[in-house]
Amino acid sequence: MNFLAHIFLSNNDNQITIGNFIADGIRGKRYKKYPIDIQKGILLHRQIDTFTDAHPTVRLSTKRLHKNYGHYSGVIVDILYDHFLAKNWKQYSDIPLPEYIERFYDLLENNYETLPVRIQKMMPHMISDNWLLSYAKIEGIQKVLNGMNRRTKNRSGMHTATVELQEYYTEFEEEFTSFFEELIAFSKDTLSTIETEIANEN
Repeated sequence: MNFLAHIFLSNNDNQITIGNFIADGIRGKRYKKYPIDIQKGILLHRQIDTFTDAHPTVRLSTKRLHKNYGHYSGVIVDILYDHFLAKNWKQYSDIPLPEYIERFYDLLENNYETLPVRIQKMMPHMISDNWLLSYAKIEGIQKVLNGMNRRTKNRSGMHTATVELQEYYTEFEEEFTSFFEELIAFSKDTLSTIETEIANEN
């Protein structure tokens, strides 16, 4: 899953949210240098990614893209699924999406020193261009895919994936909706397990 989903799945806990957000840049056991609640978020993020990558519904989505994008298909699906989360946000949260996102940006700014350098450098761009809110529109997803394609030195061709998004929009949305209900339940159960394991370790 991409940024918005990971943030949402953090159980409205600020420190878990930070951990879940920064987790991609924390390798191996380096997570243990962070405070306990941030550790929980990092471990939750890893479990969410493992569950997502292996899920048959997600694989239906990635298979649709594989011919044109190969191993980048999973990255594209993560971004497309964030589009459907943003678009259908009212189904999942009582807090309006712009307000929810502003709270998250405030959280990042208030915990700036805790963030890895890579995130510190990315954060101003994320906030000024309001990446998370832009996910709700196809134009916003196009900008994200353009940026991802540039980071692959134009090898991935990801910038063209909004063609498939629009062609198979209903299929992608139905797959997201079905999968995300399972992912919400999985995340709650997994976080509970992580909290128990960490408590036993300490």
